[in-house]
Amino acid sequence: MSYVLAVDQGTTSSRAVLFDRDGSLVDIGQREFRQIFPAPGWVEHDPEEIWSSQRDVITEVLERARVGPGDIAAIGITNQRETTIVWDRRTGVPVMNAIVWQDRRTADACERLVADGHAPLITERTGLVVDAYFSASKVAWILEHVPGARADAEAGHLAFGTVDTWLAWKLTGGRVHVTEASNASRTMLFDINRGAWDDELLGVFGIPRSMLPGVRGSSEVYAETSAPDLSLAAPIAGIAGDQQAALYGQSCFRPGLAKTTYGTGCFMLLNTGDRPVESESRLLTTVAWKLGDRLEYALEGSVFIGGAVVQWLRDGLGIIGAAEEIEPLARSVDDSGGVVLVPAFAGLGAPHWDPHARGALVGLTRGTTSAHVARAALEGIAHQVADVLAAMQSDAALEIREIRVDGGAAANDLLMQIQADIAGVTIVRPRVTETTALGAARLAARAVGFWPDDDENAPWREVDRRFEPAMDAGAVTRSRSRWSEALDRARRWEQPA
Repeated sequence: MSYVLAVDQGTTSSRAVLFDRDGSLVDIGQREFRQIFPAPGWVEHDPEEIWSSQRDVITEVLERARVGPGDIAAIGITNQRETTIVWDRRTGVPVMNAIVWQDRRTADACERLVADGHAPLITERTGLVVDAYFSASKVAWILEHVPGARADAEAGHLAFGTVDTWLAWKLTGGRVHVTEASNASRTMLFDINRGAWDDELLGVFGIPRSMLPGVRGSSEVYAETSAPDLSLAAPIAGIAGDQQAALYGQSCFRPGLAKTTYGTGCFMLLNTGDRPVESESRLLTTVAWKLGDRLEYALEGSVFIGGAVVQWLRDGLGIIGAAEEIEPLARSVDDSGGVVLVPAFAGLGAPHWDPHARGALVGLTRGTTSAHVARAALEGIAHQVADVLAAMQSDAALEIREIRVDGGAAANDLLMQIQADIAGVTIVRPRVTETTALGAARLAARAVGFWPDDDENAPWREVDRRFEPAMDAGAVTRSRSRWSEALDRARRWEQPA
């Protein structure tokens, strides 16, 4: 058995990444699937499309690489987190579309929880702020709004899972209903101190315990694949939420090491070791991974709209034809011409946490061109990450001198330089940028002894490029000040009902 397969199920596409025994990337496949917007601020996925796109891309990669089903030593799963799926155990059929992590339909319900005094308990147990971002309020919404769902759930017929749980269910033909600690810690139902589901929180949200999957470690053999529509025979041996997988893939194993993933959103995680650090800046305290009986933790800042703003420029405004066109367009001007873009299309995440904020494009003049808007979009991504960095350094009481980066938008040299300038830190981009998939593969490989886990000569140790801060300090201050002013205009644009 010569390969490890990473199943990387993201917000806009499903991917399969194949690594060989040397740790080199052999092949990669990707398929986009539909984004469903039933109402303003609502975002859904069809769970069956998630599965079919993932199944098809796995088949495609294995066929293209001429890898047989018995050649895979292990499978690692990494996934978009918080996205909520509820299905009938008897049939395996979802009761409705998946409610995506970006979805804001439960924002008012979350504000009522805060008003009712539940926020201190939730934050103490879960390390999370009360927000529609997480799974619990989504499950509660499904039980409230899908006809018959409450009765079926109380009868033990319904299963809840985040996307990792759904994929494990489908990959094993419905034999396994599991999640692992990093994904469980994103539900707002998991006590990160005890490492277990919390009955008091289940009561707050009105969710029957029978719906929940079993919680396992991040690197262990869960089951062999047995999907009837997929020719693949291998152990599923690693699972982690996408951001924790990237932290692992970037070898951020020691406290003080940080990474930022530039995907649909931007997610910065700082390893804090075996103790959860309570945030004073409304960052998230989350499980990084569970290895054996040991839980390790991270501080996380979540930016809801990162690379998705580039997708919006492409699909919504039509000013670029493909994502990679944004860099040359933005480079065609020296600066944004005073334009500031706050991409709060799904509200603001950390450290602001404003579900009612909306996107704002300010500073427009008759001289504004598409190039200025493109550059402002890249700056908007970088400013959001810089906000998270400032909060993280304050909470952790340490200076972060470098950030390891990955994700699709990390390939954009201009964005990475803007990030170094605005944040004032060194940006380190590895040669292997598929670190989310790599993290899942490394966790799976660890469980079956396929790779030495911390090999200094492995390809993932190689650096592609370092970006050093080069902007004048005064220019940085002015840019950050204008960003703050634009943020104020975007806040609470949509008033609560």
